[in-house]
Amino acid sequence: MAVESSHVAGLKAEAMASAGLNASDYLVVLPVAVCFLFGAGLLMLRKRTDWQPYFAIPGLVLLFVVDVALLLKVAAEGPQTMMMGGWKAPFGIAFTVDLMGALFATVAGFVALCCGIYAAAAISKGERRYGFYPFLFLMIGGVSGAFLTGDVFNLYVWFEVLLIGSFGLLILGSEHEQLDGATKYCFLNLVGTTLFLIATGYLYGIFGTLNMADIAQKAATMKSDGVITTLAVLYLVSFAMKAAAFPLNYWLPASYHTPRFVVSALFAGLLTKVGIYAMIRILMMLFPPERAAMAPLIAWIAGLTMLVGGFGALAQTDLRRLLNYIVIAGIGTILAGIALPPVAASMPALLTAATDAAAGVAASADKASQVLQTGLSGAIYYALHSIVVMTGLYLAAGVAAYLNGSSSLAEMGGLWRRHPMLAAIMLVFLFSVSGLPPFSGFWPKVALVRASIAADMPWLAAAVLFSGFLITVASARLFALAFWRPLPAAQAAGDEAEAKRVAGEMFQAAGPDKPLSLIPLLALVAFVVAAGVWPEWLARLTDGAAAGVLDPTAYFSSVFGGGS
Repeated sequence: MAVESSHVAGLKAEAMASAGLNASDYLVVLPVAVCFLFGAGLLMLRKRTDWQPYFAIPGLVLLFVVDVALLLKVAAEGPQTMMMGGWKAPFGIAFTVDLMGALFATVAGFVALCCGIYAAAAISKGERRYGFYPFLFLMIGGVSGAFLTGDVFNLYVWFEVLLIGSFGLLILGSEHEQLDGATKYCFLNLVGTTLFLIATGYLYGIFGTLNMADIAQKAATMKSDGVITTLAVLYLVSFAMKAAAFPLNYWLPASYHTPRFVVSALFAGLLTKVGIYAMIRILMMLFPPERAAMAPLIAWIAGLTMLVGGFGALAQTDLRRLLNYIVIAGIGTILAGIALPPVAASMPALLTAATDAAAGVAASADKASQVLQTGLSGAIYYALHSIVVMTGLYLAAGVAAYLNGSSSLAEMGGLWRRHPMLAAIMLVFLFSVSGLPPFSGFWPKVALVRASIAADMPWLAAAVLFSGFLITVASARLFALAFWRPLPAAQAAGDEAEAKRVAGEMFQAAGPDKPLSLIPLLALVAFVVAAGVWPEWLARLTDGAAAGVLDPTAYFSSVFGGGS
């Protein structure tokens, strides 16, 4: 008994052994801490609705500054890890951030800041009183935690945290349409999180650990069999549902058009991308052989998701419903980069150039690895672009719908003459989401098309291009009806005061046509232009992020202090 007690004590001492923490290590968890600190403070200010924007916006600025500082640290020094409670990996809970996680967290902080500024003009005092800003910080805290955690179960926990915040934002206003959309949203997310939890319990039963680095190292030594494949399929289904991939995407167009425009912007920009991030992290870093085996299935899911999104957008007569389907098409485009096989099927030029069989095999493997990295880099680039562009589209659509008193394309028009700056901003976003140069959506699509062709999947490249064509047609239709054509005669002849009254009832807004709402739109446009005209800076970051996922040696070293 004494021997057993000493053995347990020795294990505990080994698990608690750590090198200590530096002040800079706390930077890894600071984004989550900032969100919860300001969210709690805003709860105490719930009756001071006039004060809330003046407290919330500095908090979002601080969050963005912290995210940028963390990104710079990771880019300069490599992945960073903080172990909670001084426990040694893999015994304790790890916060581990690599370049991909830091990029997603930084862009999420950027769009959260833009939405927080926009909400100061667009969210009524009553909705502030019932928790818009606290729910916003709770949701962003969950999003940040999901991007920064190095533990699978805590990834599930952060999903739950962001969903709680999103539920609160979804039902602000308590209108019948909102409650109906929230019911569908909650039910489908309940199914998805249940599958996630089942898969995580299954994972713990197999590996005896929940630390991502530890799982990846153990999985690399195990033979790929039906047990691991089943686990990977469970995660694929769970994350595909959260990302709104075909055929699990029907919940998104049924719910994203119901809340306020600024809430739809947050959802469209961030929530589906958390599902994409988790899919990349779990399938491509933890279970690469199983992901490779499922690559043809993921490719078909990607293609069908793009087509459903493109054709769905063409069929819509409501501004927000149209944008909902553009979100879905974008998810399919991102999945194309996750669906590439690890080895290209045929590279005759490469093989004929080789001087001998061994050199040919080595060159083929190296080329195939480069193809996979290019595809994943394009997927990450497109995901970051989509976060920004979809947020901007919904915010600009909110201003346009407010000015017209309706979000129906049949009742909109004349905005090009009345509000040329808004029309120009919307045009930039539409060009970008269609993948047209010189904006941010063009370069990742080029990378995805090239990688698909190099991987001997020309049909997937054709699907990316055809989906872009459908979105271009839908975008041209949106702009022609809502902005270019004259305002329909019935609206033009109507009473302007009545139009404003209808708009106020519809959006419960303080007036998103105020100059304050243009600040975030201009900031989002600046990112779209910068990532399109000068793409090298972002392409280098996304290429490094993709390399870190495909070869996580530095990630392991950060967690274990030297790796194994």
